Amino acid sequence: MNWRQIVLCLCLLATATSTWADDAENTEATIPFFNLKGDPSTISNQHILEFWGYHAAESGDTTSNTLKLRYYQPLQYDQWRGTMRIDTSYVDAYGPLVTNQNPGHYSAGNTMLTLWGNHPGFLSSWDATLGGRVIFPFGNNSQWAVGPQVGMVFLPTSKGALPLSDFSPLARYMYGFYAKNQNLANAVNQQALARRLELYPTLGFNLAPDTQLRLWDENGLVYNSAGGGWFVPIDGMVTHRLNKHFLIAVGASKQVVQTYQQYNWQYYGKLSFNF
Repeated sequence: MNWRQIVLCLCLLATATSTWADDAENTEATIPFFNLKGDPSTISNQHILEFWGYHAAESGDTTSNTLKLRYYQPLQYDQWRGTMRIDTSYVDAYGPLVTNQNPGHYSAGNTMLTLWGNHPGFLSSWDATLGGRVIFPFGNNSQWAVGPQVGMVFLPTSKGALPLSDFSPLARYMYGFYAKNQNLANAVNQQALARRLELYPTLGFNLAPDTQLRLWDENGLVYNSAGGGWFVPIDGMVTHRLNKHFLIAVGASKQVVQTYQQYNWQYYGKLSFNF
């Protein structure tokens, strides 16, 4: 499956979902079997600043620690409403396969910009968001990567009927490329160019009034369209809101299918401040 086929699949998914939504009762996107209805007001007007920490075990006894800063900025232009998200990180990788790296030696990780939103006059009955992501060639990663994404949020039609708080699927395809001045000799030691489909079948469950269990929220399924292979993890995160401004979360992820190499296991946590 090449990148053109992946993009075509995303377009077909968007078209099919839009048609399904148009045929639904009250022209709203629904999943009748689970009593879920699309939520057209999924765009938050909150500014959110998050501090993340990750510890991951990778192949060849390699271990990495990552510190990440993530920021959400609400956007609005006329009737279009959206969100801009910026991620930047430092990574400490060490192990027998990592040259000139020792614990405490941090290097620049991925810096990403993600933008998504919706307009009431565009596929109004679909209740979806359209957007895209750009990964910048900073640190040891010399490649650019860009990709479109499509997502939806489904909520229960009646409160208390299910412990499920939301079903928020998202699909994204990332396509990597080198800058024009990239030297092929320098590119040999870099990561392979990104050609991957990212799927997030995110599920949220209410454990208590201020506590949730979220599955496949931070880490999703990945298909490598360049050489084939899947990475499928079991990913779970427990979030707890301390008050209207602060939220804390801890999570863990373990691979169950890894014909496309990512990591063996990972645990992580975050502190989130919204204002």
